[in-house]
Amino acid sequence: MASPGPSCTAPLCNAWLPLNQIPPSGPSATDMAWFLCLCVFLAVALVLLAVQLKLRMSPQGPREPPHLPALPLIGSLLSLLSPHPPHVLFKGLQGKYGQTYSLMMGSHSVIIVNQHRHAKEVLMKKGKTFAGRPRSVTTDVLTRDGKDIAFGDYSATWRFHRKIVHGALCMFGDGSAPIEKIICAEAQSLCSILSETAAAGLALDLSPELTRAVTNVICSLCFNSSYCRGDPEFEAMLHYSQGILDTVAKDSLVDIFPWLQIFPNADLRLLKQCVTIRDTLLQKKYDEHKADYSDHVQRDLLDALLRAKRSAENNNTAEVSAESVGLSEDHLLMTVGDIFGAGVETTTTVLKWAITYLIHYPQVQRRIQEELDTKVGRGRSPQLSDRGSLPYLEATIREVLRIRPVAPLLIPHVALSDTSIGDFAVRKGTRVIINLWSLHHDEKEWKNPDLFDPGRFLNSEATGLIIPSSSYLPFGAGVRVCLGEALAKMELFLFLSWILQRYTLSIPPGHSLPSLEGKFGVVLQPAKYKVNAKLRPDWERNKCQAC
Repeated sequence: MASPGPSCTAPLCNAWLPLNQIPPSGPSATDMAWFLCLCVFLAVALVLLAVQLKLRMSPQGPREPPHLPALPLIGSLLSLLSPHPPHVLFKGLQGKYGQTYSLMMGSHSVIIVNQHRHAKEVLMKKGKTFAGRPRSVTTDVLTRDGKDIAFGDYSATWRFHRKIVHGALCMFGDGSAPIEKIICAEAQSLCSILSETAAAGLALDLSPELTRAVTNVICSLCFNSSYCRGDPEFEAMLHYSQGILDTVAKDSLVDIFPWLQIFPNADLRLLKQCVTIRDTLLQKKYDEHKADYSDHVQRDLLDALLRAKRSAENNNTAEVSAESVGLSEDHLLMTVGDIFGAGVETTTTVLKWAITYLIHYPQVQRRIQEELDTKVGRGRSPQLSDRGSLPYLEATIREVLRIRPVAPLLIPHVALSDTSIGDFAVRKGTRVIINLWSLHHDEKEWKNPDLFDPGRFLNSEATGLIIPSSSYLPFGAGVRVCLGEALAKMELFLFLSWILQRYTLSIPPGHSLPSLEGKFGVVLQPAKYKVNAKLRPDWERNKCQAC
């Protein structure tokens, strides 16, 4: 057998030779050059990667928030397909994407905020930066291209309208027609209807009766008028209000892809029909007010707007005109319509949820009645001055507002300039949604958040009210805070105290408890159900006087 040649054993032998004795058979100069270039390239790449990671992790270098997958044209819609309503879905996505994350609604970038620190930064600390509103097909139909307060974009016109409305609402705090008397008159009428129904032994759907009572309060503020039961104009108002609730601001496909409005759309057609009915009623009220307007009398909100319009028209020499501050007829009508619509639906919805939970938790209802018996008695009706002595009722109202926020996603905001939320960069034009549902059901902020417990809003002695968490923002906050917050709180207190002082509420025999699942829309509506309103024992003998 031939022995192996030297070429086979040389490398092995050379490995054991001293370095200065290894034959010069290593890599060529070209190979070394390429090797050095590769090392330099890798080093530079590692440095750039380290810098990028440092910038993304640095609090001084905002980064993009985590985001849901997005496809061209449709954005993140496939990731949002769910049997759950949006506020519940957005809360659930925190487990994967964190408390603040982004997604794409078609071509629109949207940031979802699920925690109170970032929510307060958007609403309060940077309230003016995030004070914009998105435009959509349905809201444009509703508001004549944003000529209102709720959906109108932040501008001099918006600030001027809000100031006028705020002043007009303050007018009812004292004077010849204080708001308390208006609310108590409607509470008295509502209780009369409950007594008639109770005497007949019938169950009642409270929804239209609550709507009529709250509507009349707002009508008194806006138009200095009210409606009786069965009034055709009121029935028309109920019809158009429900149509608007079912179609506006639900992120329907036509709002995400505006070009879809060229195709037949039943929801959009319904909305336009309802808006036509509403506008006819508003125009009628407006024409009546113009016909008998007087500079010396201010009866209601519409008078206040007409006065501001005339004042602006008379100041043309000072380069201030009705048009320059947005006081066209469209703006006046949409501003009144906005206050009218928002003021009715929000308060009515909270009242319906309150009664739903009182039926589910009769022990809460009994404790409120015991408090009313002790602090108010039956010789008179509750008054606003009693609020401080009825902490459990007030705590119950707060708990209803927490567990079933009337607008769980609020109205979306828009960034008016490049900015940030916490460590996250936000580009101009980005839409921001505050998920109030997540804030009010945050397990880190609320003990057993899905449990209805008014006691969480009472101090340890149960004698005074507290706000146990910074996550509690039922009316929003900052520049866009709900304009009717004070009015809503007065209505909720007076209507509930008047009802519970007189009646015990329950479901009719054989009926199941009303559902606690809401129908998502402009407001989170409870399902319809009937109520037995039973006059409390000995009430007739101790019947109190009207407010």
